[in-house]
Amino acid sequence: MTLESAPQPPNGSHEVASSVAPSFRQAFVQCMGPHGLHRMAYTEWGDPENPRVLVCVHGLTRNGRDFDDLARALSDEYRVVCPDVVGRGRSDWLAVKADYGFPVYVNDMVTLIARLNVEQVHWVGTSMGGIIGMVLASQANTPITRLVLNDVGPVITSISLQRIAQYVGRAPVFPTMDAAEAWVREVGAPFGALSDAQWRHLTVHSVRARGEAEGGFVMVYDPGLGDVFRASPILEDIDLWPVYEAIRCPTLALRGADSDLLEPGVLSAMAARGPRAQTVEFAGVGHAPMLMDPVQVGVVRDFLLAS
Repeated sequence: MTLESAPQPPNGSHEVASSVAPSFRQAFVQCMGPHGLHRMAYTEWGDPENPRVLVCVHGLTRNGRDFDDLARALSDEYRVVCPDVVGRGRSDWLAVKADYGFPVYVNDMVTLIARLNVEQVHWVGTSMGGIIGMVLASQANTPITRLVLNDVGPVITSISLQRIAQYVGRAPVFPTMDAAEAWVREVGAPFGALSDAQWRHLTVHSVRARGEAEGGFVMVYDPGLGDVFRASPILEDIDLWPVYEAIRCPTLALRGADSDLLEPGVLSAMAARGPRAQTVEFAGVGHAPMLMDPVQVGVVRDFLLAS
């Protein structure tokens, strides 16, 4: 099934509702890696006593604030928790860059879920966040009981990884916020037709101001991520079918119809193998749908809240 995105309001009017005082909280959880402790930041929405918890995990160079619109829409039904994976957002940067990888990321999420003091969670993962979710959901006694994979699946194309490697860790210093937004719009063009306010939201949470003496803005992720990414160039597609086929919980697989990371044939196979995912494509979007569009939010909401 392919869905069209809803038309975006002009001149950033999407943010009218968002201008209301947000009901989120920010916190840190301490995690253990191969070379010591590090803090992982997270943003939390909704009733902190709600036993129904949704964990939303972002893509490679993004951060938990990407999910503000989705979290706001679901915060009446869920305690929504949006971590900044280590090395991104407000989380610590790792001293040993080679530690950036899925063993650390999955361990950190287990620690986060323990902090939340719940036995089960629902999960929305975009790209890298979806891979983390697949790995965790494939384990015996997994806490994940409902899984949304946003533009990612058990085959990761080498061409998409090569495209990503061209920009990870290579963002320039931006003299102004407007310059930063221009760059985010260029790199994020596959996200689809976002409103002006949505692009500004993504930009504001993608960069930080440098000191007064230095001036300008830089991205809020460790440039060392790019070094790790390019240290061992990936020339062939990555096959994660054994991981996917071990998943037993209800699964929804989303795809941007123009995605270069999740191929149409793989999406179709995901509906027939493993958890036999429900599948939805969004027209006019590449890698990856940002789950800011009302149509996209509605698809996720309907799946997560289905009885």
